[in-house]
Amino acid sequence: MTLKIYGIAASRAIRPLWAAEELGLPYEHIKLHYHAPELKQPAYLSMNPNGLVPVIDDNGLVLYESLAITSYLAQRYGQGGLWPTEVEQQARALQWTLWAATEAEPPARQWFQHTQFLPEPQRQSALAEAGLAKAREKVLLLEQVLSDRPFLLGNEFTIADLNVSAVLQRLPAIAGDSAPKAVQWHQRCFTRPAAQRAFALRDKA
Repeated sequence: MTLKIYGIAASRAIRPLWAAEELGLPYEHIKLHYHAPELKQPAYLSMNPNGLVPVIDDNGLVLYESLAITSYLAQRYGQGGLWPTEVEQQARALQWTLWAATEAEPPARQWFQHTQFLPEPQRQSALAEAGLAKAREKVLLLEQVLSDRPFLLGNEFTIADLNVSAVLQRLPAIAGDSAPKAVQWHQRCFTRPAAQRAFALRDKA
């Protein structure tokens, strides 16, 4: 049975799509838009009662929440590679994943919504500016961490890098000229062949 990934690539589904590409997993991409009416139907709600994308079905294991999905895929299929072997590094990967969800994503999302995503009449410049300032603080934290290493856990790309960089897709715009090492790290993540393949899915119907 093939891994199924529900959600268009222009959504948080990009995260499990990228992870699957990194791991070389065969998968079926079910391109449900995040506003698709199917998400509110019983069949889909039985998989994700929140009515959101993404969802995966991996040989009968149904899972939602994008960063839980990426971490599961890495742990199940990427031992010693995308998923570190040392318990301490596994803990750090979890730390960075939770940091991405709780610390980095909310202000970055607020900035993006009030500059690009929401219809212009609904945008509030004060919220955009506050979100950008807070998100930049988080990027400056990354700048410190990456001052002596190419990736978050050391010399190798892991699920920690995938999760944080995928959450902070717009890091270069957030950072401006303030965090060159973080921007270089982001470029290292996004120029990986697997990332290129995953993000190319955004251009496909």
